[in-house]
Amino acid sequence: MVETIQWTAAGVVMIDQTRLPRVQEFVTCRTYQDVAQAIVTMVIRGAPAIGVAAAMGVALGVQYADPSQLDAEFETICSTLAATRPTAVNLFWAIDRMKRLYASLQGQPVEAIRARLIAEALAVYEEDIAINRAIGAHGAPLVPDGRTVLTHCNAGALATAGYGTALGVIRAAIEAGKSIDVFAGE
Repeated sequence: MVETIQWTAAGVVMIDQTRLPRVQEFVTCRTYQDVAQAIVTMVIRGAPAIGVAAAMGVALGVQYADPSQLDAEFETICSTLAATRPTAVNLFWAIDRMKRLYASLQGQPVEAIRARLIAEALAVYEEDIAINRAIGAHGAPLVPDGRTVLTHCNAGALATAGYGTALGVIRAAIEAGKSIDVFAGE
């Protein structure tokens, strides 16, 4: 399976969804501004994937922030990412989660704060995949074998950290041995 988004030593790597389906290309975001631009230009799409990108963007930004200006830079990082997609609920949820963690780490050494924010961003990523798989597992029994399903909107693995939400249900049904035809309306 192609990874939608990954945290790597080089930065946040994401598949460029503006190039699909003809070209499979990856973008490496080396700064939080790069992550913000990727969200704005729809390199990454889908509310869950955008939330993961935002969490990773916050962690990435703090890695390069001036320790003497960390609080101010943290606010700038968060506000920049929050301004990218005003309707993406997961974006704000992820940023708020990172803000709560940051607030709980006040007084800790900068390197400890940086490490904890990376760990939290990775937890957001892992939790999204686990949630997707749970949605699939719970929804698959509801999909009758031999049926055709019409989908609408971006609800597959590319819209999430992996696996998919609505399409995760179809995916789990197929993995369980069901024969399902799918028509994607957009």
